[in-house]
Amino acid sequence: CFQISCQGATSITTFAVFLCDKIAPALHQAVYERTALAIARDMQSKIPDFNGNRFSLEVCILRYLAEKEHFEEFKQYLNCPGDFLQKYIEKRVEKYCLDKNRRLERFLHDSLSHCYESIQAAVFASTNVVKDRKDRNDKISLWLDEFCSSLGEVLNLPRKDLKGIEHQEITDIEFLNNAMTEALAPLKDHLKDEFSCADMSSFERQPHTILAEQFAGCWNQCPFCGAVCTNTMQGHDGDHQLVFHRPQVLTGYKWHGTDHLVIDICSSSVASDCLFRVGEDTWIPYKRYRDAGHPYCTWNIPPDPSMQAYWKWFVSHFRTQLEQRYNGKFQGRGEIPASWQRITKQEALNALEK
Repeated sequence: CFQISCQGATSITTFAVFLCDKIAPALHQAVYERTALAIARDMQSKIPDFNGNRFSLEVCILRYLAEKEHFEEFKQYLNCPGDFLQKYIEKRVEKYCLDKNRRLERFLHDSLSHCYESIQAAVFASTNVVKDRKDRNDKISLWLDEFCSSLGEVLNLPRKDLKGIEHQEITDIEFLNNAMTEALAPLKDHLKDEFSCADMSSFERQPHTILAEQFAGCWNQCPFCGAVCTNTMQGHDGDHQLVFHRPQVLTGYKWHGTDHLVIDICSSSVASDCLFRVGEDTWIPYKRYRDAGHPYCTWNIPPDPSMQAYWKWFVSHFRTQLEQRYNGKFQGRGEIPASWQRITKQEALNALEK
């Protein structure tokens, strides 16, 4: 319990210092929480990757991967698209905040100014409400009530944590106004010093996590080609579905009894007379893929022979790496058509935008 042993100006100053000690951690938290939101909003409005839906972000990721032309990164994306999306956003946020412009500091300073001004306004408003109240002896208790409720929107300072100082005999409420202004100044300076070496680990709730929430949705992957369901709702009703399926080699499919990799897409296979194997020795016609049980029965794969030029370019360009990865060959029914090999990276990228 907090006790003030001396009266007058000294007791008010001590009260103000004690209260500011309580405010300090709440202010720190509020500044970083506000900054994380501000960064996420700023990037949403200024960076094209983040101002659409998840499908448009996927297009941005595919463009990034093609421009890098790094097979290892493609592998990570194809294996765990959800994790890759998170890491992609995280890298973009880090670059945006910590590049030569050090935007992070600017965001932190803006948040601090906003929170600091709100605290000062709450001090002023509480003083105004309480100073002329002749009907109350417990002016400090009333002042703390007003102060905590004024701050509610900006920072979390529970009124119950201040019970130890609510019975102080402080009558000069106007002087308290000045004492608070003085006691608050070091809090601001301390935070400003901290900002110069702040990095992304300073956040409890990361800006990239806030950004990624916008792109939540279904992460189920097609059992044939591995492409991610395009439904924007997690646990959505109805079947999983896709705009474009991909060559089945991307999940390692081979023609039975050979090491020939499959370049067909699922949406053309379901219109063919081909079969696929489930388990050791069960063969199911692609046309009746739903009979294969879970997860096949949860997908709607309408017949459609159209394949994105992007994946034709990818298979041609990374032919050797794919053969090594899946221990197979692009031969026989898996022969890569000459027309695929003529597709340039730029044509692949252009097709993505359509």
